[in-house]
Amino acid sequence: VQLQASGGGSVQAGDSLRLSCAASGRIASTSTMGWFRQAPGREREFVAATTWSGDSTGYADSVKGRFTISGDKGKNSAYLQMNSLKPEDTTVYFCAATTYGSSWHNPSYLGQGTQVTVSS
Repeated sequence: VQLQASGGGSVQAGDSLRLSCAASGRIASTSTMGWFRQAPGREREFVAATTWSGDSTGYADSVKGRFTISGDKGKNSAYLQMNSLKPEDTTVYFCAATTYGSSWHNPSYLGQGTQVTVSS
């Protein structure tokens, strides 16, 4: 499975961004799509995940109420709508996919990152 993230950029605090992830390859083997982020020198952090059907979603406490994840299997894509951005959201965001039976906190596939920078 190949994952291509896009949509990052530089914004002001309080602004919004929408990240997109295009998936290709053996997508049928995946059950969930998600997003992680990692700042230099820090561990990778789970941000959000969703089943393809959308019947189950999960969010890190730090983004609950501000970020919304969605998936569109018809388009082989997942999205992360980020509202009320804060400077501490600044980092590289990675798209992830998980195969059936695996935890969405341990992604099976991780795509390249997209940089999000939020200035105060």
